[in-house]
Amino acid sequence: MRLSQAQLKHLETCPRKFQHIYLERLNPPPTPEQWQHLSWGSRFHKLMQQRELGLPIASLAAVDPQMQSSINALEEAVPEIFSPHPPKETFRQAEHWRSCHFQGYMLTAVYDLLIADSNSARIFDWKTYPLSQKTRSLAREWQTRLYLFIMAETSDYPPEMISMTYWFVQSGGKAQSLTCSYDSAKHEETQRDLTRILKRFQGWLQAYEATGELFPQVPLSAANKCLECPFALRCQRLSASNSDTIQGWDTLTNLADIQEVCL
Repeated sequence: MRLSQAQLKHLETCPRKFQHIYLERLNPPPTPEQWQHLSWGSRFHKLMQQRELGLPIASLAAVDPQMQSSINALEEAVPEIFSPHPPKETFRQAEHWRSCHFQGYMLTAVYDLLIADSNSARIFDWKTYPLSQKTRSLAREWQTRLYLFIMAETSDYPPEMISMTYWFVQSGGKAQSLTCSYDSAKHEETQRDLTRILKRFQGWLQAYEATGELFPQVPLSAANKCLECPFALRCQRLSASNSDTIQGWDTLTNLADIQEVCL
């Protein structure tokens, strides 16, 4: 089984949500606002990939003033990424895919841009929202931890020579960054946490497949986390009377409960 950073996050924060999304295929559709943001972010990532491949993007970016402004701000902030003549000994690749086997699972990562040379391996990730106090906790998120871990496990670089930089391209016309360094202690900590999570996951999955036992929910003491979850009703963490406090497709009528109409 392949596991990504998003799956690891769900396994750690709410195993029941992992069950609904990845085992039962009940991933809710995005809201119109979320869809608009995801669509814009997807276009930005594709343009950056095309640029890295040497394809022209000026005419495509010019169609969207906000897109053009974000790309210009990123180029001004980190011109080395846009350099047409990188050093010969440098490896560069957009949408760089890596994986490693760990505890019987395949851990996967896709780097928006990887730049590596004899001195360092630098992972870049484009974020299409502003940098804020909340996003400063990214160093502890599974995306950061897993991406750095996989690079260390699949290369000859020691952890101290690996870093990951997030670039926030919609920060009031000025791109901002957050760099997460790495070292051997962090690598060992991630390894321990991965071992713990995957051991629990194996037990939950075996019970689910053998007897249908459900994955654990978050404790009732932390049930406030469920208020914005689309599975709050399904998990019986929100009464139907106040279901309007969530934006979830789970409140729709179950087709199996609709009475048959004779024609």
